[in-house]
Amino acid sequence: MFDWDEINFAECAREMVVSGNYSQVQLNYLPFWEKPPFFIWLQAGSMHLFGINEFAARFPNAICSIISFITLFHIGKKFHSSRFGLLWCLIYAGTILPHLFFKSGIIDPWFNLFIFLSVYNVVLFINNPGGKKEIFNSLLAGLFLGLAVLTKGPAALAIVSLTILVALVWTKNIKLLTTRSFILFAITTLLVSLSWFIFEWLRGNGKVIMEFIHYNVRLFETGDAGHDGPFFYHAVVLLLGCFPASFLFIAGYRQTEGLTPFQLLFRKFFICLFWVVLILFSIVKTKIVHYSSLCYFPLTFIATLATEQFFKNLSFSKYLKILYWVITTAITLALVSIGFIDKFKHILINGNLIDDEFALGNLKAEVHWSGMESTLGILFLAASILIYLAFHQKKIRFFYYGYSLSLLFIYLSINILVPKVEQYTQQAAIDFYKACSRHSCYVETHSFKSYAYLFYSNRMPGDYSNADQLQSIEDYLTKAEKLGHSRFSSFASANYEWMKFGKIDRPAYIVAKTKDEKELFRNFSLKKLYDKNGFSFFVRMPGDPAK
Repeated sequence: MFDWDEINFAECAREMVVSGNYSQVQLNYLPFWEKPPFFIWLQAGSMHLFGINEFAARFPNAICSIISFITLFHIGKKFHSSRFGLLWCLIYAGTILPHLFFKSGIIDPWFNLFIFLSVYNVVLFINNPGGKKEIFNSLLAGLFLGLAVLTKGPAALAIVSLTILVALVWTKNIKLLTTRSFILFAITTLLVSLSWFIFEWLRGNGKVIMEFIHYNVRLFETGDAGHDGPFFYHAVVLLLGCFPASFLFIAGYRQTEGLTPFQLLFRKFFICLFWVVLILFSIVKTKIVHYSSLCYFPLTFIATLATEQFFKNLSFSKYLKILYWVITTAITLALVSIGFIDKFKHILINGNLIDDEFALGNLKAEVHWSGMESTLGILFLAASILIYLAFHQKKIRFFYYGYSLSLLFIYLSINILVPKVEQYTQQAAIDFYKACSRHSCYVETHSFKSYAYLFYSNRMPGDYSNADQLQSIEDYLTKAEKLGHSRFSSFASANYEWMKFGKIDRPAYIVAKTKDEKELFRNFSLKKLYDKNGFSFFVRMPGDPAK
């Protein structure tokens, strides 16, 4: 699994299983306030079934993918036809980022599905006031929104509230906010979303709730370390990561001819959902690819509508055609080139073309490339050509052929390229952490954020039972609190300080990026074991003096 997010959530689930504490999310066996527990519960349940491993951590999203595609087909059939539902599923599965996220261990697939279902049920009870299922749909809308909050937090409330408000202003139905259905929807949302928070508050864990609130405010106001970016970041991510569905979205965005009142209402709500998510997370200072992943549902919906409803009349403008082929060419060349990376990586390493010592170290990894990986570029190019020809020559079969090839390309890329990327970026460190799991030792990282060392070294609660260590850590945390730092976030730093200077009772291993190793030698006494692919590995043994 990849640092940070994937291993972060998997480690929380592992600690839940190890400690038996299922009411509270933990990290480093301390309360972890950044995420509510729903997704962690799913992962912990999966780990009980399949053991503590990568498969178990990712299995909940495999289930989510099945539910999501059934949902897309059912909603597409209700909106238009069975063929529309199948086409929506094909476009969603054949788009790079949506497909990739279902194979990951991050929270967002479930979070997105719950919000999508909540907004959909809002559309249903607005479209049929006084109908037999009005109350049922309002209850479902509240249930799904509440589950979204329990999955990732209050961002769900902001997204859905803004979407509904903008859509009702657009449709001139703002008075609907005072109807019985909306009130019931709001009450259900509050009851479900607050259930876990109230439970924790009553158990005396109010401090964790306050930390959770402060974290979400901070996430909106400031860029997380290494995760800030320009305002247009997510627009570019959607354009490239959802190619070519993003181009179908642009080409079909204004097409509404022949739609029924229900279809127009549905379309307006999901257009609003798209723009609310895109604008909201463009404003948020922290920029991470999956923050805009909720846009995938409305983006692929409009792309499907453009293909199914307006296929014969749809055309790309001159500038859209140019951009389409520029992106197609750039991605194709990159994919063709990647198969020969071993042939020219020495040029990158020795030619002063990369000014990042860690990245240069990564490139030195021994990764086997056969050259056949370049055929992925040919697959991508063929898919792009067929999809373009489908609209240029008005032959829908080309569209199906193109997206089928795109689906094959994505599947092969995930299984061929992603493991090789992992070997470059983190495998040296992961292998070291796994080796540490077979011994009684301490492990920490120096000057870089990671959760991998916790998960793969199999850290246990008993690792912190040394009396001298506990007192040293307690003193450090007390000082940190006086300086206004969070007690919980200071724990790893406290343990690290003790490993450097305290009276250790077992080997203490420290992993650093090679570019930072000089400051380690300068500050305290360590023995260097080796360095590999941008990482350096050190040990301090019991009895070794602190510098």
